[in-house]
Amino acid sequence: MTAYESPGEPGAATGPAHGAGPARYDAVVLAGGAARRLGGTDKPGVRVGGRPLLDRVLAACATARTTVVVAVPRPTARPVAWAREDPPGGGPLAALDAGLRHTAAEYVAVLSADLPFLQEPTVARLLGALRASGSDGVLLTDPQGRDQPLVAAYRASRLREELGRLTDRHGALAGLPLRRLTAELNLTRISDPVASFDCDTWDDIATARARIREHGHVLDEWISAVKDELGLDLDVDTRGLLDLARDAAHGVARPAAPLTTFLVGYAAAQAGGGPEAVAEAARKAAALAERWAQESTSEDGPSADGSHPPQGDLAPDATPDSRPDAG
Repeated sequence: MTAYESPGEPGAATGPAHGAGPARYDAVVLAGGAARRLGGTDKPGVRVGGRPLLDRVLAACATARTTVVVAVPRPTARPVAWAREDPPGGGPLAALDAGLRHTAAEYVAVLSADLPFLQEPTVARLLGALRASGSDGVLLTDPQGRDQPLVAAYRASRLREELGRLTDRHGALAGLPLRRLTAELNLTRISDPVASFDCDTWDDIATARARIREHGHVLDEWISAVKDELGLDLDVDTRGLLDLARDAAHGVARPAAPLTTFLVGYAAAQAGGGPEAVAEAARKAAALAERWAQESTSEDGPSADGSHPPQGDLAPDATPDSRPDAG
């Protein structure tokens, strides 16, 4: 049985469907495979936008209670649990079964490790649609309408039930294709040509690397890469910080822009961190930049007798008589 959800904005869905709140879930990321179309290259370690593909996927499921990566252990930007299929290289069903053994949540996101454009809101939408429906799973489809069962959210109990039946029927899961599992599930499908994009060839890698450098994406991609590199989990008000940098550059001097934003970040850290601390530090610095600019750009001159100074020379609550040089 097939049901369809409207796609929403590709690649960055706004949240769970039907107004549902985020579901508690675990994640299983399949990061094995021979990558034959990449010449046997370690595909999860291939970098797109300065980050390994695996780390990009781990960022998309950062809210999972437990994230299990089925592969040989390696350094990752986020803490994960590791599992291996039996036998190693036994295929996606064996890998999924191995990962599920380390999960306990009612819902599980099942993801491949080669999704450069998958983002956390898309995972949340899959989970929201699953919770709001009677389906066994919700998966994305690519631009040609093909199922992407490794960009999906499932009811864990149904996966375990069907994997058990397949094991009983075939003796083992090794070598069986994923369609043997998905054919037994009641699935809802969401079309998303961006989030479903996976990297199977070097041409796919080149396409992904080019897209993230497009004008509309490069800043968000860069901020995400820096946060991962520095181990930060913080929502960044990019527009607000850019406005602050612009005000500092124009009102003070161009080199003041990066120095000011650095000091704002340092002040926010000293205040305990978090979005509120960043916003308050940025507000103070922006107000200072505005006062600085008013002093340097004020067109008000002193009166003929010199009794009224330029407006920019006064603090908001000052009067001429309170100036240090008032006689």
